[in-house]
Amino acid sequence: MASIEEFDPLNTSVPATKIEVTIIDCFSLSLFPVVVLYVQGIGTKEWREFGRTEVIENTLNPDFVRKFVLDYFFEEKQNLRFDVYNVDSRSSNISKHSFLGQTFCTLGEIIVSAAFILHLTEHSLSYLEQDIATMQLCANKLDKKDFFGKSDPFLVFYRSNEDGTFTICHKTEVIKNTLNPVWQPFTIPVRALCNGDYDSHDFIGEFTTSYRELSRGQSQFNVYEVLNPKKKGRKKKYVNSGTVTLLSFKVESEYTFVDFIRGGTQLNFTVAIDFTASNGNPAQPTSLHYMSPYQMNAYAMALKAVGEIIQDYDSDKLFPAYGFGAKIPPDGKVSHAFPLNTDCENANCVAIEGVLEAYYECLRTVQLYGPTNFAPVINQVAQCAADVTDGSQYFVLLMITDGVISDMVQTKEAVVNASSLPMSIIIVGVGPAEFDAMEELDGDEVRVSSKGRAAERDIVQFVPFRDYIDRSGNQVLSMARLAKDVLAEIPEQLLSFMKSRGIEPRPALSNSPATHITVHL
Repeated sequence: MASIEEFDPLNTSVPATKIEVTIIDCFSLSLFPVVVLYVQGIGTKEWREFGRTEVIENTLNPDFVRKFVLDYFFEEKQNLRFDVYNVDSRSSNISKHSFLGQTFCTLGEIIVSAAFILHLTEHSLSYLEQDIATMQLCANKLDKKDFFGKSDPFLVFYRSNEDGTFTICHKTEVIKNTLNPVWQPFTIPVRALCNGDYDSHDFIGEFTTSYRELSRGQSQFNVYEVLNPKKKGRKKKYVNSGTVTLLSFKVESEYTFVDFIRGGTQLNFTVAIDFTASNGNPAQPTSLHYMSPYQMNAYAMALKAVGEIIQDYDSDKLFPAYGFGAKIPPDGKVSHAFPLNTDCENANCVAIEGVLEAYYECLRTVQLYGPTNFAPVINQVAQCAADVTDGSQYFVLLMITDGVISDMVQTKEAVVNASSLPMSIIIVGVGPAEFDAMEELDGDEVRVSSKGRAAERDIVQFVPFRDYIDRSGNQVLSMARLAKDVLAEIPEQLLSFMKSRGIEPRPALSNSPATHITVHL
């Protein structure tokens, strides 16, 4: 029972979902094949070797045993490259062997499709990653440590490491002036529990246990003697410094974002772009919509940064794209939800490149005007989300704007209504304007409310793009920074909806035939 002055539970859990990738049935024209996995750095675009499979001799269809375990981050585009070689010698230098071919993909694509280029094993997510343990303990007849009182006891849990050391993984609250404390129940990821420094507090004693023992629950096996080694060495009649009893212990499976994606949940991505006059004349270099032949404008960068990641989670790659705040042909009426492709019956664009093309073409045909109304587009996407609430689809709306919202009252009402639906809203502010009013919609601190009704969930994430611009002018790095921040909350928002509706992920889509790495010679 030691104590730590400051303890951050976030540092004791795994920072990312672990994804285990195995290459099976790799067809190649090689009797001694090996596959090398490379990962691409963000911003630098440099490829770094991550690992290699073993070499399997005398086979054209090897099933490799060695696995690649990668940290998965939804908010990042994690590019992977698989190179296939024929091993010609004992050299560890891969360039000394015959190169047969290569293939590229993202980690997101592998997760979405069990039948993609690589087979994603059924054991990709260890049960320890998902299970949450809840327990409660008490103690009896602890040693008295305070001169004028009893003791102020608390528990510190350490997990043993493979190298024989111990790492702190949980600390209970302190209970003042008692020798018979009953601590509050607490939860901890099982992985953190079973995978330390002392300070000025008085050490009462310690005991050891295991996850297997704790999982038995309250029983005679879970009453532990608290022992103080120094006291034991000094006193011949020393028995213990008290006992700690496990009052309750249960483990519940906590579903992850990956579980839902692997079970077939699709992310439906919709884009809405601000075409108000405050953006400036698109023909002038000072305009936020200016189409430079040398680099993308802020709207295109934000769209591409977010869209290229989300598109991996949408099987048909068809994305509705809208504009708002412009006069549109043929009659010049102002619209706050017009399709960028001009097709009022079908606003879908093919892939992110199709959205960009429609955006560029739209700049040539519409007249920038105003005002900046968000509610129409939010309500339009919400209407689609309301039709599919069984967990099979989740809607993400990206709104890119340069200024202050003109219909804040209506927008708040739209957000509150949408908060009960499978939907998230990302707002990216571009340009130099002040976006203070936008913070009202981002419910991190205070939930959005309308007409006395608070949002059921926090579904809005707002960021100003200027905070992510790389000073050296590296657009790739700027886009990666933006995407990482604005997409970081999507997995938790999706999970919060599923949990609020009692929706569990469907079984992983793994009944597809064995897959191959296609080698181009």
